[in-house]
Amino acid sequence: MLAGRLPRLSPRTFRMIALAAVWALGLTIISGAAVRLTGSGLGCPDWPKCTASGVVAPLQVHAWIEFGNRLINAAVSLASLGALAAALLRSPRRRDLTWLSAGLVVGLFAEVAMGALVVYYKLAPALVSAHFILGLAFLAVAVVLYERSGIADADVSPRPLVGRLTIVLSRALLAATAVVVTLGTVVTSTGPHGGDPTARRFRFSLHSVAQLHGTSVEIFLVIAVVMLWNLARTAAPHPVIRRGQLLLGALVAQALVGYVQYLNGDPVALVAAHVAGASLVVVAVIHFHMGLWQRSHRPHGLSDDGPHGLSADRPHGLSDRIPAAGS
Repeated sequence: MLAGRLPRLSPRTFRMIALAAVWALGLTIISGAAVRLTGSGLGCPDWPKCTASGVVAPLQVHAWIEFGNRLINAAVSLASLGALAAALLRSPRRRDLTWLSAGLVVGLFAEVAMGALVVYYKLAPALVSAHFILGLAFLAVAVVLYERSGIADADVSPRPLVGRLTIVLSRALLAATAVVVTLGTVVTSTGPHGGDPTARRFRFSLHSVAQLHGTSVEIFLVIAVVMLWNLARTAAPHPVIRRGQLLLGALVAQALVGYVQYLNGDPVALVAAHVAGASLVVVAVIHFHMGLWQRSHRPHGLSDDGPHGLSADRPHGLSDRIPAAGS
């Protein structure tokens, strides 16, 4: 009886909630970086309260920067739990959206636990890096949820809009993203902005790990350029080209900020821009990859084959062996 009285949410409303989760997670990554870069990580020395005597931060700059980050984290909590509730109330309910929304809740609890460890161990660089990587993974789940929420609910059949090579390169780009981000956190945890000023940094040569990170970025860019060249060569659909252009723009901007940041001694403003750029790159890579497939309505009782034994909705010139999985 109670289930029948609960409100039902439209797919459009659910998609708006998923988008809110993406924005909230992006903001919490940036605010978390602001906490670290301004040395405010221990502005609220206790958790979950700010201080032993109160939940609200005292009137101090560092305390309020950290407290502001916690308020944004509260918004992330609402967005994550709200997404799961919305997935259960969505009409029609979809298993993929429910599982992804549940993944946001799991990520939320993981982030809370990691945040507590970061505070307890006084901003140890290794934990700060792990916290950032976990935040990006959390953001990635939210982006996938948003992208999939735009897929029609009716009987649909995914089909690739591009050839096999582009799909392989896009998957390589996803893997390269993980490598670049991980190496970037190693650079940060080796340098001056890795955590509390008194915390022990990674015992690497900053110049060496920065070079390694830079090399991974260059490989990343080469994969992206080859992929975009292949899109142009094969006359890919305009929406795919457009997503690719947005991706390339994000990658080039992020690379430029990274090099300028390194050559100028890692100024705080550029480090903050680089962190924001990392979030943008993760969003752009996933947005591009998931745009390589299209779902089109398929009448019940019909196979994928058209009247002459050819796929009725497969783009001209694409191989029959192109997989539809991975979207």
